[in-house]
Amino acid sequence: MIFLVYMVFGAIAGLLAGLFGIGGGVIVVPALVLAFNLQGISPEIVFYMAIATSLTNIIFTSLGAIKTHHKKAAIEWYLVKPIAVGMLVGTFIGVNTALTIPAIYLQASFGVFAIFMSLSMMFSQPTATQHHLPGSIALGVTGALIGWISALFGIGGGNLLVTYLTNRRLVIQKAVATASTCGFAIAIAGAASNAVMGWGNPVLPVFSLGYIYLPALLGLVSTSFLAANYGAKIAHRLSAQKLKRLFAWMLLIVGLRMLISIWY
Repeated sequence: MIFLVYMVFGAIAGLLAGLFGIGGGVIVVPALVLAFNLQGISPEIVFYMAIATSLTNIIFTSLGAIKTHHKKAAIEWYLVKPIAVGMLVGTFIGVNTALTIPAIYLQASFGVFAIFMSLSMMFSQPTATQHHLPGSIALGVTGALIGWISALFGIGGGNLLVTYLTNRRLVIQKAVATASTCGFAIAIAGAASNAVMGWGNPVLPVFSLGYIYLPALLGLVSTSFLAANYGAKIAHRLSAQKLKRLFAWMLLIVGLRMLISIWY
């Protein structure tokens, strides 16, 4: 029964990854925390296992989305390199500082930011083409910041990156495609770091690779790859303005969920 739950949330995460360029961690992490608690896993490691398993799943959702976006020539590869390098650095820092920084403050800030940006996207006028994109250094710094925040919450960073790129006047389909590709860097770094940091922890359940819980990962991956491919196809069928509005609503829900979860 639990494995079926993993499969369902894997499909949801994959669809979101392909459609909006996000990793699906905002859905998967809370679901995994609930599932792990039901399985009787030690509460002291449940959250870290959920984050680690979610980040590892993003490797596969990203691959599924990248495949379709690349066929559509929607990935801006000249943006991927500096942003992905920055994300790698930021992710390693984020994983290693997660235990020392009060996550509740970052969570509240992220929630407010997500709501603000969603409202901004909802009421902004349509823009046609890309311009005002910064240089490689600024993109790298932006990537590092996004990677750092993403590692703390177990998300792929697409929420932040798509918002950033569209505000820099990149067409939404290309922003989603580029974010999906960059999210792969976060997933690789986050998964590797969590596997190493959790290695040998005596309270981990069997079939764990560090903090990565392999049975849950298998259930997620079994549906997320194909779902991400399908989500990416849908993204390219929608108009830029409609996809932007849908992303704005998704961002609003994410922001509200993060704020509500602070008190409940």
